[in-house]
Amino acid sequence: MSSLPAAVLAVGASPSPSPSPSGSTAPAVPTLQDAQESATNAASWVEQNWSTWLAMGLQILLVLVIAVALRAVVRRAITKLIERMNRTVQAVDGSALGGLLVNAERRRQRAAAIGSVLRSVASFLILGTAALMVLGTFKINLAPLLASAGVAGVAIGFGARNLVTDFLSGVFMILEDQYGVGDVIDAGVATGEVIEVGLRVTKLRGDNGEIWYVRNGEVKRIGNLSQGWATAGVDVTVRASEDLDRVKATLDEVAEKMGKEEPWNELLWSPIEVLGLDSVLIDHMVVRVSARTMPGKSVTVERELRWRIKRAFDAASIRIVGGATAVEDQQDAPDPTAAVAAPVVYSDADSPQSATATPIVPQRSAAPGK
Repeated sequence: MSSLPAAVLAVGASPSPSPSPSGSTAPAVPTLQDAQESATNAASWVEQNWSTWLAMGLQILLVLVIAVALRAVVRRAITKLIERMNRTVQAVDGSALGGLLVNAERRRQRAAAIGSVLRSVASFLILGTAALMVLGTFKINLAPLLASAGVAGVAIGFGARNLVTDFLSGVFMILEDQYGVGDVIDAGVATGEVIEVGLRVTKLRGDNGEIWYVRNGEVKRIGNLSQGWATAGVDVTVRASEDLDRVKATLDEVAEKMGKEEPWNELLWSPIEVLGLDSVLIDHMVVRVSARTMPGKSVTVERELRWRIKRAFDAASIRIVGGATAVEDQQDAPDPTAAVAAPVVYSDADSPQSATATPIVPQRSAAPGK
């Protein structure tokens, strides 16, 4: 056993290698004692800092667990809120006027969009705060990071300002319930029925079947033709010589009969009213008929009302200016040739009257000597 220390001392006491002819020294070879000192220092450093590491790890784990749990709770609460909104819509949809006032698909899409926005915002705030707290645990200075993020956010905002504008406009449009699926709107750049509502783009179905993709940021004003109620107005043009009392009585009879029949009694939200003369001219006058209808059904009511008024006027012998009664008006009009005088005998060049009225042509005298 005593030979091992002697051997180690002999190795340590051995002469160093002679320098090379070029004068460069060889790299020092770490000895067993140097390795022993390094391991001792590392163990000492770990022993001194293990408590700090453990505290940091527990703090990071606690932050992550709280963030994940809070995110799950908030998202679940938002989902429950959206489900409650949908149940409320279904309850109203089953009432007497629910089918007229509530569009289930529109409400469902609106609730889904609001829920998606709220869940995204909640996740961003919770996870972003947790990430900053984790970085703070590592003693990282967050001031430069936040400043850089602010500058990058401003640059992205300037570069994608149209996208940000579309997104914010879509969020406020959904929250304020400006329009929804099934509504007929006039968005300025396009007009049609809403078939899909998104946070960035709204899809419209035009009158000819075309689909319009309208960016929410481009919509400066919206005319919703499907909210509340609509107005059906019909202008009846009759001759100025017609009896106004008879015209009004016929229109009142048509309005009363139409208001009692199916399905017009459901589409009409107010009685059909004869508002009176809208204009009076020399040869005709215009009578205005109006009614308040279900949203989006004004055109249907107007067409049916015109049909019934025409048939009632034909039965009552009330002539409408133009249309089928124009032929009868032409037959009753005076003959334009009646004021023209009949042909006279002077039109015949061989008649005695024409010969009498013909000027006498002077005769030339004959030359003397002939």
